[in-house]
Amino acid sequence: MVKPDKSRYVWLYLPSKAAKERWQALADEAKTPLSTFCISIIEEKLAEDEEHKPRRAVIKELESLKAENQTLREDLRQKEAVLQRYEAELRRYRAEPFQADQFQGIRPYSREIVDILKTRGYVDGYQLLEMLSIGPNESEAIKAVWAQLTELEKYGLAETNGKGWKWIR
Repeated sequence: MVKPDKSRYVWLYLPSKAAKERWQALADEAKTPLSTFCISIIEEKLAEDEEHKPRRAVIKELESLKAENQTLREDLRQKEAVLQRYEAELRRYRAEPFQADQFQGIRPYSREIVDILKTRGYVDGYQLLEMLSIGPNESEAIKAVWAQLTELEKYGLAETNGKGWKWIR
């Protein structure tokens, strides 16, 4: 029989007798000695966390990632604001032909309106504005959409029941 090498011992003091009994029961269930069970759990955890960084390094990395995340969120927020302004400007530009009473030339209809009506068949007026990302405070854009819908109705392509619009063709 080989005598154990005392230099390889690790003494582990568990928080309670119940904790030791729980660990022993788990080891028994795995059909392995408690020491082998503990070693396997520790080795699995170490293999899972290959880089095994000290807590200070992990905290520092977490803080830098949080700062980077905050910077990216702010950048995204600014870009979304610029995008909303550009979209509002584009809607205003596209709405101009439908706002002028004496407009001469070709009025380009919004492909989005036609596609929404065609795919949904029937759409409520408020839903249509929401799908077009037109807010309730954009009165000029709302007037332009209604002008386009009225023109489509005159051409027999759409009809309204007072609450919503329906594609006919």
